[in-house]
Amino acid sequence: MIKIGDKIDDRYRIVSRIATGGMADVYEANDLIGKRIVSLKVMKEELLKNPENVERFNNEAASAASLNHPNVVRVYGRGKIENRPYIANEYIKGQTLRDKLNFAVALSLSDACEVMLQLTDGVDYIHKHGIVHRDIKPDNLFYLPDGTIKISDFGIAAPIGTPNKGDSIQGTIYYCSPEVLTGGPASIANDIYSMGIVFYECLTGNVPFDGADVTEIAEKHIRKRFPEPSKSVPSIPRSIDKIIITACRKRADERYLTAELMHDAIREAMADKGNFKERKGLLTKIFGFK
Repeated sequence: MIKIGDKIDDRYRIVSRIATGGMADVYEANDLIGKRIVSLKVMKEELLKNPENVERFNNEAASAASLNHPNVVRVYGRGKIENRPYIANEYIKGQTLRDKLNFAVALSLSDACEVMLQLTDGVDYIHKHGIVHRDIKPDNLFYLPDGTIKISDFGIAAPIGTPNKGDSIQGTIYYCSPEVLTGGPASIANDIYSMGIVFYECLTGNVPFDGADVTEIAEKHIRKRFPEPSKSVPSIPRSIDKIIITACRKRADERYLTAELMHDAIREAMADKGNFKERKGLLTKIFGFK
């Protein structure tokens, strides 16, 4: 049992337990060699019996270990504690984008665009290192107090082109592209689609496709026309509608070919100051109502 004050691998001194998730317990620790505070993510003991759990946990460390980008959570090291694998991560003080949306429901247009500029920049960096994240969603994006976005959880990340394993869906159903749902390999287009869904959710407060069960949601991703965000929020500019719809085309080859191209499209839309003027309703224009 891990206790406050324990020293792990002659390097990490446990300060406190800060969270418990489905896969791991998370501790704040002092890195005595690196002279910094780290987040020590330790796999739960009861999950060790399933090799798939261990593989996913180890994959997270292996995929992120070589990445060094301001919008990606750093991995400093890994090892074992009492036969439980652990990952020493950059210590993040903040909430997730999911927490932010739960509180605010939706973001302003400018805030949503700022989030997406950082997300596309980080994902482009990941892709250029030959990795597809495969689980881009608000729950896996830290939202720091200064507005910085940090991409986390590389548990199902894979090299570009990795075949799908069996019949299992790699990702979270609300953010899965049609080709993922029909057994396609890991590709840049998968993450582009997921980022389009995140952008949609940031602006509208909802995911575009929901349903009674996984099958119904999957069918909508595969067959149903993608809804224009401005149908839910009329103040969303047409240029932003176009970016989200392009990212979420049914055919992978009709989406942005790279996260960098999506990033550039968002930056171009933000440069048009007309997109950020307050849009007044008809009654306001006629009578001056607020």
